Amino acid sequence: MDMRTYETVLILKPVLSDPEVAEWVEKTKQVISSDGGEVVSHEIWGRRKLTHLIGKTREGVYAYLKYRASPSLLRKLNHNFSVATDIIRNMTVVAQERKFKVKEKKAKAPAAAS
Repeated sequence: MDMRTYETVLILKPVLSDPEVAEWVEKTKQVISSDGGEVVSHEIWGRRKLTHLIGKTREGVYAYLKYRASPSLLRKLNHNFSVATDIIRNMTVVAQERKFKVKEKKAKAPAAAS
């Protein structure tokens, strides 16, 4: 099975309580696990103001999940997100492996004594 690493951000309705948001994250984790995927990490970023109105909503509760799964799972997740009334928006992307090069600073030569 072709497993890829994905990142999903959910924006949930701001009227949801903290336990309800946590329940949505747990439901999503269960769907991923039941399909043979593996949740790498998850975070609840909390309530934030939206950059633009979505319907009549000015803010939302953000949740982030990073997981390894097969591409077929995305269809299932997107369907679940689209029929859920508590989710305002969602976005899933293939996680890119980030490679950073650390540049070392050259040490200054000590000043010559005169």
